[in-house]
Amino acid sequence: MQSLPTIAHALSDPNRVRLLVACLDQERCVCQLVELIDLSNASISKHLATLKNAGLLESRREGRWVHYQTPSTPEAIIADALAFVRIHSVSDHQVQADQIRLAQIDAIDPAELAKQQRTQQRTSCC
Repeated sequence: MQSLPTIAHALSDPNRVRLLVACLDQERCVCQLVELIDLSNASISKHLATLKNAGLLESRREGRWVHYQTPSTPEAIIADALAFVRIHSVSDHQVQADQIRLAQIDAIDPAELAKQQRTQQRTSCC
């Protein structure tokens, strides 16, 4: 059973809440989440690890790709936390903006998105 302090800690960061909300209704590739939130891959990965450790997200690996989604059969405390986030994020302005941005991101093939991100990293460093 997940502990309440672990779940509360996971939900205490606005970027982690945004990542969780992005994964509430559909599985997301890390490259999609990086595109949504303007943080480094390493920062996004740390946030996702915190959410996964709390039991709020599950991951699966497909080759080089890692995909995140909410648990298909969450224990009660996780289901309650996810319901809380779902109910209270609807009126959040940042979440509303993220939903619009996610629709744009979803229109891009994840392989192409990852390629664009790699190219941007190479050209923006020098």
